[in-house]
Amino acid sequence: MVSVEFTRLWTKLSRDWKTNLEQSLAPLTEGQLNVLELLLQHQPMKPSDLLQYLATTPAAITTLLDRMERNELIERSRDDNDRRIVWVNVSEKGKAEADRGTTIRTELIEQSLDRISSHNQQLLVYLLGKVANL
Repeated sequence: MVSVEFTRLWTKLSRDWKTNLEQSLAPLTEGQLNVLELLLQHQPMKPSDLLQYLATTPAAITTLLDRMERNELIERSRDDNDRRIVWVNVSEKGKAEADRGTTIRTELIEQSLDRISSHNQQLLVYLLGKVANL
């Protein structure tokens, strides 16, 4: 059955990529890289703005941002007009880590894709787009 084989292959690929990515990114995590990329696209953001992009809870986002702030990846600041609002921005160290992380992820995916021809890479992306309904 195709669905069983797809599930087996997708699970193995996802697990292998996640394991390799986490090892290569350390001490940065994949979740932190995702947050840095979001912030770089949309900064400044409020912590609550991250909810629409991340499948998690407000408490988990606060914990993640606390850890990122301790590691000097982000900076938090109060709004000048409304002190209740906290803005999150990427620090210089965070920008460097985002660049490093993006490079690592790209290289990991390219190593996997290099096992097949350029034509098949394009076909794979096309077919995955169809499966993802994009």
